[in-house]
Amino acid sequence: MNIIEIHNLTKSYKKNRGIDDLSLSIHKGEIFGFIGPNGAGKSTTIRTLLNFIHPTSGTAKIFGKDSVKDSKEIRKQVGYLPSEVHYYDDMKALDLLIYSAKFHQYSNDQRIVELAEKLHLDLNKKIEDLSFGNRKKVGIIQALLHEPKLLILDEPTGGLDPLMQHAFFELLKIERDKGATIFFSSHILSEVQKMCDRVAIIKEGKLLKVERVEKLLKNNVKKISLTFQAGNEQAIEEIEGMNKVKNGDDWTFLYSGDINRLLHKISTLHVKDLLIEEPSLEEVFIHYYE
Repeated sequence: MNIIEIHNLTKSYKKNRGIDDLSLSIHKGEIFGFIGPNGAGKSTTIRTLLNFIHPTSGTAKIFGKDSVKDSKEIRKQVGYLPSEVHYYDDMKALDLLIYSAKFHQYSNDQRIVELAEKLHLDLNKKIEDLSFGNRKKVGIIQALLHEPKLLILDEPTGGLDPLMQHAFFELLKIERDKGATIFFSSHILSEVQKMCDRVAIIKEGKLLKVERVEKLLKNNVKKISLTFQAGNEQAIEEIEGMNKVKNGDDWTFLYSGDINRLLHKISTLHVKDLLIEEPSLEEVFIHYYE
């Protein structure tokens, strides 16, 4: 069963690039990563999906319901965390979260306290007295407190220190184990690699790739590290399908061509050391972008 279905979704602006002809689906119970640098179209996709901005063309469905026509009904079962959170400064964190819970007709104040304890948030402080990271914690609790069936998180770890990032991801695992589906955008690839079942790579508003993380890491792109005697650079440069990084006699590059052809070429060189391994998600990401 698909919780989210996006078909040919486009959002155009007069001067600024939006998103162009996006199509993807997100399965029930999975953690789905949406990756790309700032300005790639991640937030525009999310805001269009939630009907905060209207699509130019295409359609999106959440829980099988139209994201435009049924947006009010959809939001009752969605927890959303924007990349930047803005609240009433003179409210205490606890009062704001209780106020927010009422929109979802949710009255379990103990859950708010438990979430705050796990994130080390002082609920009695006013919003204006909270740091950026602690305001982000308020946003996380607000997204989670009503136990939504779908979590949509836009750059959720911005402002969190490493310990709080770990605590946050543990909370996501708990929600996923309870049956929630999680869709989050990020430009921090290590956290996507650690958490996600599948990822989508977006570039300049266009979808480049949708793939399971393990398959994306084990595709035909290999990371090659070479150490050889000086004077062989020209021979290496003749090989197609490589993206090289040179550091003296040490070369590291991603290679997407015929591995046998590469090994044949290397065999003609005076190689001191050779390492062939799977690339990290960050390296695969850079490969697709370049």
